[in-house]
Amino acid sequence: MKLYIYEHCPFCIRARMIFGLKNIPMDLIVLMNDDEYTPKYMIGKKMVPILMKQDGSYMSESFDIIMYVDALDQTSSIIGQPRLSVTNWFETVNGYVYKLLMPYLPIPLFYEFSTLEARQYFVNKKEATYGKFSKLKNKRLVLIKDLNEDLCKLDSLMIYPNTINRELSFNDFQIFPLLHLLHLISEIKYPSSVENYYSYMAKKTKISPLFT
Repeated sequence: MKLYIYEHCPFCIRARMIFGLKNIPMDLIVLMNDDEYTPKYMIGKKMVPILMKQDGSYMSESFDIIMYVDALDQTSSIIGQPRLSVTNWFETVNGYVYKLLMPYLPIPLFYEFSTLEARQYFVNKKEATYGKFSKLKNKRLVLIKDLNEDLCKLDSLMIYPNTINRELSFNDFQIFPLLHLLHLISEIKYPSSVENYYSYMAKKTKISPLFT
C-alpha cells in the first residue's frame, strides 16, 4: 500500500496514525503542495490523504482510510467510545487554531514546501480564504493566550494516563494531529497530562515530533 500525503496536513496525520498504531507497513509518499496533476489523476480532485490499496485502487477521506486499515486484520483497534466533552473541545479549538497556524505552515521543514513555488502556491490559496498572513500574525498573541487557556481545559479532560478514553477512540484522531502541529508555535504551553499524552501517542503512532 502507498499513502500519499502532505506532512503539514492534519487529515494526513490522522491517516498515518492508524498504520503506526497497528504496525502495518506502507510506503509514505509526500506530494509537492503545488502538484495538482497527481491527486487529480488518482481521485479527480486535489486532496490528500490518498491511499493506494493492494489492488491498485485509490481511496480518499482520512476516516475512510482509518476504518479500512483498522479492519484489515479483522481485529479493530478503535474500540473506545468518544467523549462528547472532548469532541466539543476539539471543535471549539479547531474553529480558530488555523488562524494562528496558517502563516507558519509553509516552511521547508515540511517536504511539500521544499520549493519556493510550492510555498507561494500555498500562500496564494490560503490567503484567499483566511486573509493576508501578515494580518493573521498580528493576532498571534491573542490566539496563543486563547490556546493556552484551552489546553488547560483539555488537561482537565485527560482522566486516564496516556490516553483520552482508556482505549483508542476517534477522539485520538482529532486531538493528536492538532497537538502535533501546535509544536510549530514556541509559546504554546502544554500542561503535563497533555504533554505526556502527546509524547506517548507520538511513540505509538511512530510519528516523530516536529522538533527533536
